[in-house]
Amino acid sequence: MLNTSIRPDGHFRVGRHTPAYRVANLRERDLRCCLGQMADGSEVVNGANFPEGDVAVTRARTIYEIPNPFPFRGCTYIDSGWADARAADPRSIRIPPPPQVSLRDMIGRHCPDAAIREIVIQLPMPLRYQLAVSSTDPEELIWLAHSCCRFVFAADGTPTGLRYLRQNGRMRPDIDDFELFETIANNPHLPDIYKEVMVLRPGVQGESEIVGDYCQGATEIFEYLRGNSYIPWGHYAANCAPASIRYRIAELSGEDMEGLRHLYYQRVFMVLADHLGMAPDVRHRRLSAEELESLRQGIVKRLTGGADLEAFATLWGWNFGYDFSGSGYRLHASHQMIHQQYALVPQWVAEADGAVFPSYCCGDLVADVVARYRQDYHSNLFDDYLLALANNTRTDGGAGTRSLVVWEDERVVLFVPKAQVSQWELQLLVKADWAGGAVGNVVEADGSVRASIDLGILTAQQVLARLGAAMVTSIEYAKRLGTANGQRLLYAFLPKLPWSMGAFSEAQGRCILGHYPEDFAETCRCQLG
Repeated sequence: MLNTSIRPDGHFRVGRHTPAYRVANLRERDLRCCLGQMADGSEVVNGANFPEGDVAVTRARTIYEIPNPFPFRGCTYIDSGWADARAADPRSIRIPPPPQVSLRDMIGRHCPDAAIREIVIQLPMPLRYQLAVSSTDPEELIWLAHSCCRFVFAADGTPTGLRYLRQNGRMRPDIDDFELFETIANNPHLPDIYKEVMVLRPGVQGESEIVGDYCQGATEIFEYLRGNSYIPWGHYAANCAPASIRYRIAELSGEDMEGLRHLYYQRVFMVLADHLGMAPDVRHRRLSAEELESLRQGIVKRLTGGADLEAFATLWGWNFGYDFSGSGYRLHASHQMIHQQYALVPQWVAEADGAVFPSYCCGDLVADVVARYRQDYHSNLFDDYLLALANNTRTDGGAGTRSLVVWEDERVVLFVPKAQVSQWELQLLVKADWAGGAVGNVVEADGSVRASIDLGILTAQQVLARLGAAMVTSIEYAKRLGTANGQRLLYAFLPKLPWSMGAFSEAQGRCILGHYPEDFAETCRCQLG
């Protein structure tokens, strides 16, 4: 049978490990030694590490094992020792804000002013990387920027652009250390004019064509075509423009989110309409909300009428947050500036000999689980999933808060999955139906459903940011076009936490948590005020 946490009776499966066992002692040698001293001078020794006989484990903490609803995402393990402590105070589940950092101020308390700048810019490179990430001092970030690239300045000293060099027949910015350059430019505390000339102006990061934009009030967003992408047919990126600098979720408005998502919907619908031979003759402007919905309805009508179109799938994702370690590892997105990426995935990919096989899309993995669940249990997985959310009881069997729902309206629900694949994972599930059944992709979602999705995505990001999450990967699990299998559109929000970046356990699909999902849901609800 399919190993999923969803049961056909609308409840979650939760396993309990209460281990008790003996371990044969095969040690040959002891290395007994003094570890140090107490305040009264008595020694602290390591005798407990070297037992004489076998070891009996009789009071091991309970471990809860929860299969993921979608087996390809692994299994979650909750250590009750850690989780019980969080249950006593759910609001302790958060990351404290980073401290204010100014090496310039600290050195200034000990050195003459004239030497401070030289000390900062001549730090060993790993320390410069770390300062570029963590500094909250705009002045020293400007110093670091000047140390790794050349600027063009106005008469008043304001930077107006970068110096360029010609190399191998192409012009490129005069940058000594690209990683340091990017890390400085991605620090929110760098003055906006430096962010703009270093990374935000169209063209400064390459020649990707701008093929769409959204300008409304304080919101301005550019849509870039990444024609050289590894994704077949290229993919698109909706980036906040220099006039709308958004480095923090707190700076992201509802209008911003509407603009980012409008460009996604617009591009998907235009590409599909073009394949169907019904693309509107619109150029050099965006579609209005009414035109967008009318185009979607036309596509749906053609598809349900039997139009010959391959089963495309949508691909949408968002890496929010940039970080770079002093040891030279990029830890997350390529850019701190808020942006989202999307594409269409074909149904087939051709081999050299002309044979074809299915083109990969993560939504297909969900479809496989839905089909297997129906085969094994004669029921619809998503119907049972929604029922299990409504019927949820605490993982530890206690009497505390039990709801996994963070926020919902009549069309979507934002919730904490019972089996999280990263600590603090949230999911957004579309509850709404359309004439063909469950809404499984954005083409089947009308304007009201899309508005609820957009608000749910923004709410998820705001909740996680208020808890201190600085790096969040968001992905869409969508059903292929023309498929009627009961699959619902699902989004996952996956924070990277300082103490849980992923190691060998996670690489095996074994996800280790230190809290109960019900307590995390309570903490998230407290951020909605």
